[in-house]
Amino acid sequence: MKVRRIAFSLLVLLALILSACAQPGQTPTEESQPEEPAATQAPEAQEPSGDGPVEITFWHAMSGSREEVVNGIAERFNQSQSQYRVLPEYTGSYAETLTKALAAYRTGTAPVIVQVYEVGTRTMLDSNAIVPVYTLNQGEVDWADIVQPILKYYSIDGNLYCMPFNSSTAMLYYNKDMFEAAGLDPDQPPTTWAELEEYSLQIMEAGAAPGGFSMGWPAWIMEQMYATHNQLFADQDNGRSGLATEVYLNSDFGVMVLTEWQRMAEEGVLVYGGREYAANDPFLAQQFPFLFQSTSSLGGILNAAEFEVGTAFLPRFEGDFEQGNSVVGGGCLWLMNQASPEQQTGAWEFFKYLNSVDETITWHKETGYFPATNTAYERLKAEGWFDDEPNHATAFDQILSGADTPAANGVLLGDFVQIRDIVGAAIEEAVVNGVDPKQALDEATAQANQVLQDYAELNQ
Repeated sequence: MKVRRIAFSLLVLLALILSACAQPGQTPTEESQPEEPAATQAPEAQEPSGDGPVEITFWHAMSGSREEVVNGIAERFNQSQSQYRVLPEYTGSYAETLTKALAAYRTGTAPVIVQVYEVGTRTMLDSNAIVPVYTLNQGEVDWADIVQPILKYYSIDGNLYCMPFNSSTAMLYYNKDMFEAAGLDPDQPPTTWAELEEYSLQIMEAGAAPGGFSMGWPAWIMEQMYATHNQLFADQDNGRSGLATEVYLNSDFGVMVLTEWQRMAEEGVLVYGGREYAANDPFLAQQFPFLFQSTSSLGGILNAAEFEVGTAFLPRFEGDFEQGNSVVGGGCLWLMNQASPEQQTGAWEFFKYLNSVDETITWHKETGYFPATNTAYERLKAEGWFDDEPNHATAFDQILSGADTPAANGVLLGDFVQIRDIVGAAIEEAVVNGVDPKQALDEATAQANQVLQDYAELNQ
């Protein structure tokens, strides 16, 4: 345990260093299982002590309008009962929130609940700082009702370790007005990269836009390409049958993808838009007809666009590639094991409230994140929501239409934040600076593998 404490301290220090440059969005074997935290049994329901309700601190990374939605959920929960009071607090970006929570854990001041984005999953599993949510469930929540790709991403050996909250995936946004201006059918978006390029050039030649497409979170889109084409991103079944120590960035598939992106950038079809959400504004300004972005941007884009917005599945590369699946981004809620038994009970009550059909539907409608349960999805369908708002159905239909394989379930990597930053830099080198894609990915692979090997040494 002394070695493990030292290792975890080093992980926290590394997280503090990485937070300044970080990017955002199932079945490991026994040897890769995270050490079971001390609190592994569901706390029995208790009456709160003292004069007031038990306070449940909740650190999250939802800013702007999403913070208002989070505050509304907490307020409704607090009004629904008198035993517990959830106190939501915006604590910065995803990377900052993760870093602060781990640092607070080391000083004994951790929040009760912390929202962690998907690339922090491996770190949380190895932290020895959490109470797995499956240990809290005494049959009140039917895990099978949670949308399967979401459930599988955050599960180990079939056991769910955190409470799904804001799940998303990437999809293709497009400008229907530009389709009409170029003589294209606005209800027939591209399904392949070849069609995407063809439509982009036709729109550019018609004078409707100076560029073809851009991406939010390019490194995440690269991960999506691996998953949707059923290509492993890392060894050990994408880190799901053991602790991954090697990535396959410079595989033939990876080099093919980046080579195609570089070629389209040289043609002016691909417009590099940065590593996060910066590409959203020029898309809204009609600088290009296509945008690869998270479904979590849907609400903001629909509200701001002065043109008719369409959405579509991620395009596929032509060739003999198996069908994979898009993978989840967003975040999950983790219960920290420094919480008192009363706080753990209160956190579980809050999780159950979040999982209720009404709250799940409200969260989806007000943010664009997935409805996390099948029951909520079926009610939305019955209400005609997706008929009236078809763009809200696209990403959900996409994530349910693919395969169930290790490659398609998403990758779990140690220090994934740093690795995504390495991948983002390699993409920039190729599409912005003209570096040979194979060279850029060879260098990125070597750097990422060293990160994984260092992580493995700390977590053996």
